[in-house]
Amino acid sequence: MKIVVIGGTGLIGSKLCKNLQDLGHAALAAAPSTGVNTITGEGLQNALQGADVVVDVANSPSFEDAAVLQFFETSGRNLLAAEAAAGVKHHIALSVVGTERMLASGYFRAKMAQEKLIKDSGIPYTILRATQFFEFIDAISHSGVQEGETIRLTSATLQPIASTDVAAALTKIAVQPPSNQTLEVAGPERWPLVEFVRLFLQHSNDSRKAVPDDTVPYFGAPINDQSLTPGSNPIIGPTRFETWLKST
Repeated sequence: MKIVVIGGTGLIGSKLCKNLQDLGHAALAAAPSTGVNTITGEGLQNALQGADVVVDVANSPSFEDAAVLQFFETSGRNLLAAEAAAGVKHHIALSVVGTERMLASGYFRAKMAQEKLIKDSGIPYTILRATQFFEFIDAISHSGVQEGETIRLTSATLQPIASTDVAAALTKIAVQPPSNQTLEVAGPERWPLVEFVRLFLQHSNDSRKAVPDDTVPYFGAPINDQSLTPGSNPIIGPTRFETWLKST
């Protein structure tokens, strides 16, 4: 099959393209750097010619509320219109676990808007919501309240996942018929956020100490144990956090 990966040169997209190519599929990495821009429409029609499946793993370059909403709405409309014209049979999008529970966040509101465009498009689809990537724990460690050598962070639960496991889940979905459903994928361990950061700092030989403080929001939004963790029967990636740390 010809499978076009929007955002195909990024963290998830590059892994997904390699997986699909290893399976013998014609995987096209579509990104501005390869001449395909879903915001301007440049190269989109040519890229989708003859495509069976499109996987959208692109992310906004800005997380500012208005900019991120504009990115996902503009990109989504342009991409879905081009897919309809090209006769694409399956649209797959990577989204975020907890989207509907985190509407205090502009990023999550933008992802909800993206999901609605997909569901309203009439194109057969599968949405895969993932938990935070292990690779994002570093950014989380800088998001808390810094006080000297101490970082105060919420103890709300996370269930993060290795990016390789997200790419593996997307690979399986891409070669199956569309489900017209929203699926979830998460890592094998559900721990307090502050514990993941503690282990990350320890592994990185960072002298700062992570301490729990549930008054501290998550990137400006309050969260609890249900906010960013999956519901029942998610796809579970096999890679444990400490195994991933040893590989970095």
